Amino acid sequence: MYKEDRLPQNAKEGIIFLLVVSIISVNTIAPIIMVIERGFSIQNYFETLKIIQFMWIIVVMLVRLVAGPLVGRMMPKFVGQTDGFNARVLLNILLNVTVLSILLTIIGTWVGTKHISLEPFQHFFYSWFRNFGVAFWIELLVAQPIARFVMKKIHASQTSHERILSN
Repeated sequence: MYKEDRLPQNAKEGIIFLLVVSIISVNTIAPIIMVIERGFSIQNYFETLKIIQFMWIIVVMLVRLVAGPLVGRMMPKFVGQTDGFNARVLLNILLNVTVLSILLTIIGTWVGTKHISLEPFQHFFYSWFRNFGVAFWIELLVAQPIARFVMKKIHASQTSHERILSN
């Protein structure tokens, strides 16, 4: 993607962006899915809290090792020269959420139930559509806008700091 102050410009900012998105996503998507699956209760909420740290590690690894590289190869096939920032961001979110929701529909079930079984495959399409919908809207309306806001603030701070130094 071209240089944009709402996106990371270097590896350090990339890590900050990933941390903001992943922490928001794991702390909202997992509890929402658990509420939809099991209903809301304090016990279910505490069960979700017990697995969130493991899910966060899994999400970060999947983003860095699977979804990021795969989406990075797919984006140029779909993005045109004249496509604007919002179109690129929307496509990026769509592709990332698709890849991650497919993988996490399976892996998340295994982590949540604490055993590997065929269960996530037996109910895959029902679960995946629901999980995709929850994740897509959280990413689109909450996690990504907050992370882009953080990037914009970081870049504005760097710009004002550079102006002060140059005077």
